[in-house]
Amino acid sequence: MAYLVALYRVDRAYGGPEEGSWYYDCGELERIVRACPSEASANAVANRLDRLLDRLQARRPDVSSVLYDGSRFSARVYAHRAPPFFPEQRPVYE
Repeated sequence: MAYLVALYRVDRAYGGPEEGSWYYDCGELERIVRACPSEASANAVANRLDRLLDRLQARRPDVSSVLYDGSRFSARVYAHRAPPFFPEQRPVYE
């Protein structure tokens, strides 16, 4: 089984008006970084990439900031196929 390390551009989307409004993190696929033979090796690659991205993005506003301009990235691991967007299904307020 192949595990993919995918790089996503992160954003925040409006979830709905419940409880005074709520938002959720979402992302758009930028590129597949690497295919790994095991989930453990893919997670190790993703963790290293996220640490590097944290250092590179240290001065950029956080996703929850009103100054955010869509310039943050995050690595995620998927088995077989990386979806073009995450989450694949819009979350429902509970």
